[in-house]
Amino acid sequence: MINSNGTANGREPVIVIKDMTKIYQMGEYQVRALNGVSVEIGAGEFVAIMGPSGSGKSTMMNMLGALDQPSGGTYLLDGTDISALTDDQLADIRNRKIGFVFQNFNLLPRMPAVQQVELPLIYAAKGQRSERARRALEMVGLGDRIDHRPSELSGGQQQRVAIARALVNEPAIILADEPTGNLDSKSGTEVMAIFQRLNREAGITILFVTHDPWIARHTRRIITLADGLIVRDEIVPEPLVAGQTTRPSDEVLVHA
Repeated sequence: MINSNGTANGREPVIVIKDMTKIYQMGEYQVRALNGVSVEIGAGEFVAIMGPSGSGKSTMMNMLGALDQPSGGTYLLDGTDISALTDDQLADIRNRKIGFVFQNFNLLPRMPAVQQVELPLIYAAKGQRSERARRALEMVGLGDRIDHRPSELSGGQQQRVAIARALVNEPAIILADEPTGNLDSKSGTEVMAIFQRLNREAGITILFVTHDPWIARHTRRIITLADGLIVRDEIVPEPLVAGQTTRPSDEVLVHA
């Protein structure tokens, strides 16, 4: 269950958000994308963030990833107040602590997989780039595809390259924004299995934005947003194991 400090199973919080707001100025109008969100995420949790289009889930993901700063409230990441950091400090936090996986893979079309995965290491000025990139690709089952370009890989394989790129700096947190949204059912299941293994075996905290309730049931906690507010926060009592349960034919998807 969710305990008194808002985390699951009493885990030490790695993310603490209090009364977070985000207001966008659209000409004469203000749009409140987040309207006072408070939540804690414990280290090692696997959390799905759901909600209809316009609910604020993508804005919340941008805030969590230090890609943008809130208009009000506080965001503590490992005890550091994100709202007080400069752009350079935010970039450093992103590179050291957070791995990103997106729906559209965001791969460079002419670059082989191993070089795609090396990119975060180049930005961080780290050594042994090729060796570390190869190891990350092996972790996602692509050790035999390191020299393949995106056009030579399936959608599922491209997403696995993106996951390897997110892993290569050994982040404490992975933020995944609709990572199965562009994949067929089989590839989506394979990708979900990788996330479950990373959470279970490596203890990586994973926040997973999805519109798909079936995918969300593979995580351990579901946070639902509507109109910039958290309207539901619940533990998944028996998470599905990727590949072991077939999606029911009458499963209804709520598309964002």
